[in-house]
Amino acid sequence: MGDGGDVIEELTADHREVDELFDRIEAVPAQGPERRRLLDQLTIELVRHSVAEEQHLYPAVREYVPGGDALADKELADHRRVERLLKDLEGMDADDPELIHLFVKLRTEVRAHVRDEEGNLFIQLRAACGPEVLDLLGQEVRTAKETAPTRPHPSSPSSPLASKILSPGLGLVDRARDFITGRGE
Repeated sequence: MGDGGDVIEELTADHREVDELFDRIEAVPAQGPERRRLLDQLTIELVRHSVAEEQHLYPAVREYVPGGDALADKELADHRRVERLLKDLEGMDADDPELIHLFVKLRTEVRAHVRDEEGNLFIQLRAACGPEVLDLLGQEVRTAKETAPTRPHPSSPSSPLASKILSPGLGLVDRARDFITGRGE
């Protein structure tokens, strides 16, 4: 996900890719492997994106943006709700009737989160930080996504330090499981 640039450009590109995945999931029939494959891809992208934001974006918001603690706390709460929904979706068959209800909740949560980030948080961060800081954050986010987990872990600690320590190990285990099961290909 993402395409380079500063942190805001990187995360906005991620948002567009996730939105496209939502549209693709809605367009495929419930029967067959394509919906499950797309749901797995959506989960992978959302988890990697969330971990990178938690490790680098939200600490920067706390440091640079006036009132940043409250903004970061709100975004982290959004992430927890999304991660729980992803965990619930993870074990469901693509044709399970309950899946569409959870999918709609997930899409609603993610789109609201994206609107808030892009319409509020990103604007404040750009105003508070110089381009050098935003570029460095963009690189840190890209690097974090490379080793981030690919599955939801709602019970794992969410502090930036704990995430930086635990995420590479969880990511390694998740990618091994993905390889063995053929998930995300």
